[in-house]
Amino acid sequence: MKTSNTILVKTLAKKLGFDYCGIAKAQTLDEDARRLEGWLLNGRHGSMKYMENYFDLRIDPTKLVPGAKSVITLLKNYFPGQLAQQELKISKYALGKDYHTVIKSQLKHLLHELQESIGKINGRGFIDSAPVLERAWAEKSGLGWVGKSGNLINKQNGSFFFIATLITDLELEYDDPFVKDFCGSCTKCIDACPTEAILPERVVDGSKCISYFTIELKDEIIPESMSGKFQNWIFGCDVCQDVCPWNRFSTKHEEAGFEPLPEVLNFTTKDWEELTEEAFKKIFMNSPLNRAKFSGIKRNLKFIQSIKIDNPL
Repeated sequence: MKTSNTILVKTLAKKLGFDYCGIAKAQTLDEDARRLEGWLLNGRHGSMKYMENYFDLRIDPTKLVPGAKSVITLLKNYFPGQLAQQELKISKYALGKDYHTVIKSQLKHLLHELQESIGKINGRGFIDSAPVLERAWAEKSGLGWVGKSGNLINKQNGSFFFIATLITDLELEYDDPFVKDFCGSCTKCIDACPTEAILPERVVDGSKCISYFTIELKDEIIPESMSGKFQNWIFGCDVCQDVCPWNRFSTKHEEAGFEPLPEVLNFTTKDWEELTEEAFKKIFMNSPLNRAKFSGIKRNLKFIQSIKIDNPL
């Protein structure tokens, strides 16, 4: 029964558009708990206070789903292929529709189809908006390793993946964990990071990351210490992934919901400058850019432009 159910899980995952599926035994993440605790104590999360919440839930899947036996990890490719250089840059994951909406729907379908086929099982799906250490589970499920950049790297296709998690009380066959590290002596991501956010021992200082400043930081002013370091990123940052040698194996995604919005691809600096709040809400209604809000995007734009004014060619 475990074998047939495992085959069913992986077959349905593929059918619903997930690129990879791995399964691990639901258990407490003791080692990851110590790593997370140290990261928080050192203030690497900056003003993201929500990271301090629900610590016990983050490290123990049975507290999220009582009686949990299996953690199913799913990877979904979002690499858009080669695009023309944008004047003002937006992270690749945010070019299309909000991935939460797209993937949550697919997770619900997966659980529903499993219940239809197997019977009464309990489960909950998560896509990075809940207290789940998805990269740890991806490693334990054999899907890749956490690289020096802090990103999960899949040996076949690189790191441009969303990670989704389905915790269930269904007993399944477990994949072997990924134990090798194929980063080797490469330090391209560390060397290329504009804000020196990538530290030794696979630690990323979230409070220094461009993505943190352009998305998570809610202050009206970006610290002057970041002046000249944004490289025209107004939402997110892909520098560490763009330089990673493993991403030469990235292939274009097949998800219609991730196709770039025409405005995102074609907006000039002037278009961003002239963008009104009403137009922003209409164009980016279903976009990840909503997380930064209109005020955040305008703040980021102003910060980048102030640098150019202060440092004319």
